[in-house]
This record gives sequence, C-alpha cells and structure tokens, in this order.
Amino acid sequence: MAGSEAAPVGKGPGEEADAGGEGATESGAPPSASWPPGTDGHEPAPGPDEHEPGRDHDGDSAASGAVPRRAGEESAEDRERGAGGAGGPGGPGTGTGTLSGAAPGPARAGIAGLSTPYRVVAGAVMVVVGLFTCVHLAMVFLHVAPSNTLSKEGGETIDDWIYPEFEQNWKLFAPNPLQQNISVHVRAEIVDADGDRRTTRWMSLSAEDGKAILHNPLPSHAHQNELRRAWDFYVNSHDDKNRSTGTRGALAEAYLRRIVMLRLGEHDYGGTIDRIQLRSSARRVQAPSWSTEKIGTQPMYRELAWWTVSTADLPEGSVAAAKAAPGEEADQ
Repeated sequence: MAGSEAAPVGKGPGEEADAGGEGATESGAPPSASWPPGTDGHEPAPGPDEHEPGRDHDGDSAASGAVPRRAGEESAEDRERGAGGAGGPGGPGTGTGTLSGAAPGPARAGIAGLSTPYRVVAGAVMVVVGLFTCVHLAMVFLHVAPSNTLSKEGGETIDDWIYPEFEQNWKLFAPNPLQQNISVHVRAEIVDADGDRRTTRWMSLSAEDGKAILHNPLPSHAHQNELRRAWDFYVNSHDDKNRSTGTRGALAEAYLRRIVMLRLGEHDYGGTIDRIQLRSSARRVQAPSWSTEKIGTQPMYRELAWWTVSTADLPEGSVAAAKAAPGEEADQ
C-alpha cells in the first residue's frame, strides 16, 4: 500500500544487534532479563565463568561504584566451597561448607572436652581424692594436736591411720635435733647339741638394716624404723641404769627382745640361742670440712644386762619355736 512502510521481514547478520537494541528502546520494552540491574543494555553481561568487574577475590566490593551482588545470588567460588545461597540445595544458609572468613568455634579443653561418661568418671575420681585428702589432713591434725575430746575418743582409729606410714617426728627440728649416729649391737650365748656354751661376737643389727636400705629405691619400712623405734622405746622407758621408769618398761623389753630374735633367726649358729645381750654405740656427727669446730667421734656404749630367751620371744613359725616343749610354751 502506498505511503506506508512494511515492517522488515528479515535482517542481515550484521544488523541484528543494532536492530534489536534500537527496537527495544523505541518500543519501550524492558531490557533482557539476562542483563544485571544497573546496566542499560549497552554493557555486556559477564559470562558465567568470568570475574565480575569491581569485585575482589572474596566477592566483596573492591571499590566504590562496583556493582553489588544481588540477594540470593551465588558465585562460582561459593559453589566450589559448598556454601549454597538461595538457589542452592536446601534453601538459603544450608550449604555444606563454611563461608569464607568464618572463624571456627573455640576448642574445649580439660574435662569439658571429654565425653559425658569420661566426665562422670573424672568427677567421681576428683570427689574420692578430695574426701581422702580431707580425712587425711583431719587425722594428722588430731594426731599432732594437744590432747582433746576427739583425739581421746578416736585415739585407736587415729593411730591405725597414722602408723606406720604417716608417722610424725619432730626430732629434725628444735628443741632437740639428732646429732648422733646410734647403732644397736647384739651378741648371743649358744648351746650346742653336746650342751657346751659359747658366746658369739658383737653383731651390728643397724648395719644389716643399712645394707638392706642402701641403693634400694623402695626400702622396707621395717628396715628403716623398726629397730630404731624399738630402741628409742626402751631408752625412753628406762633410766641410765636400765631400770624401768613406768608401766611400759616391761613391754619395751619384750618388744626389743622379739625384734632381736627375729633378726637372729635368719642366721645359723649351730645351736640354740639361750641368752642375748644388747648394747648401743653412739657417735657424734662429725663437723663438716669447712668448719673449724672440733668434735670427738669416739663411740660411747650403753650395755644392757643378759636376757634369757623364752619361747614367747621366738618368731612364730620358726624352727626354734617348733622345737620348744609344749609344757614350756604353755607356761610362757
């Protein structure tokens, strides 16, 4: 029809981009949905694998005027890390990875880092240790404190707890620190099978204990304190002439005889021990090499009378006790 222009039916390959842009502008149609907001259609949209201009490596805006990322938009780096956005599987915030820059939570240390069963066991152990510590401190306090109602009523229980492992001894300090080396010696009168008697030489029982303790990382408490305490018990219950000063004198003598016979029972003297005699040897501790003090170290002896050995003094189960006459054992 004359005076009207027909719409172009087809265009060449080189005219498609211009025509499309002009046609969209002239007709007022909105830009293509593939363009990001903020563009007017004259700027090419970034490809899927291309880095958007104006963004740094972490996807944050590097400079003012940079095109921000739309809410819910997922970058290629987020997809690689597994931090899915709104379009990821499971909806927003359900990615399997950790977002870039997120700090891990603080690791729990100590008992809090254990599982529940182990925390229960650790708590129970701490309670038991705490109770034992409290009981032990209370027992030691009652043992060293002046006599009072509690220590009198529970004296036996306190002694059973303290002796022998937790014994308290103040002789290392004032008013009377130890300044002597004391050793206990013994000799015995032996009766052989023919009835002949002979006396052995002096033997140092303290030296035998020292030999058993030397180079021993776990020495026996008996080797360390049994003989020493027995001798102290005897000395404190007797005067300088070996006469008993109280009701415990006889008990101290019997206790010392039994310990000595227990030690002598470890040796074979070719007969039966009929009597024993004890003595102590005390030597003052020598002054150190840098001191100008002159101290005499000659031994001072305290010799006891001869004691006749009875069946009650023999160690239970020993050969000598087994040979004892039933009548003699009953009398004793």
